[in-house]
Amino acid sequence: MREVVDGVLEIPIGYVNAYAVVVDDGVVLIDTGIPGRADKVANAVETARHRIGEVHTILLTHWHPDHVGGVAELRRRSGARIVAHSVDAPVISGEQNPSAKGFMRIVGAVMPAPERVPVDETLTGDGPLSVPDFTAFHTPGHTRGHMSFLLERGGGVLFAGDAVSGGRNGRLRRSPRMITEDRAAESASVARLAELTFEAAVFGHGKSISRDAASRFREFAARLAAQS
Repeated sequence: MREVVDGVLEIPIGYVNAYAVVVDDGVVLIDTGIPGRADKVANAVETARHRIGEVHTILLTHWHPDHVGGVAELRRRSGARIVAHSVDAPVISGEQNPSAKGFMRIVGAVMPAPERVPVDETLTGDGPLSVPDFTAFHTPGHTRGHMSFLLERGGGVLFAGDAVSGGRNGRLRRSPRMITEDRAAESASVARLAELTFEAAVFGHGKSISRDAASRFREFAARLAAQS
């Protein structure tokens, strides 16, 4: 675990990252990692001198099992409310079966299915959240209901989820084509994120960027546009 900026904790869980954000009235989680690793998230919260019961909100970027794997257990321990986009929410809650395309065939062979959990608040687009200083952005492509979140702290912290991943030396990279539902929508989402103002960016996979992250997004969006 490391602190990316003040009160924003990166929690690596195997090949995926979850995040804990300390706010005035408790703790907000962004994603929960792979199934069976809820203890690692809870321990990270306690290492930051907070109790798991202080987690009051869990923001989910999308429905993939490596991002929602611990949400049911963490909800039981904390009583937190779950927030996700309305398109992905039925998969998270178990009302709808996930896509059987390439991603699920691979994940199903190596990872147990996450326990289903009701979604308390569904999002339909961009706008401020009920959690102060957070704004949601619908960034479809990786999944149709993929969300990214912007925290107004330290010049802005973008939680990009899997809209884009962090590479070496501050470079950005796309998710593999076989686990992306709509490549064109993904490129459009990157371009929208590049228009925002933020200093740091953190990702579901890969290395975070702590300074001048928005300029990296603008460069990456320009590269994608040139390739289209």
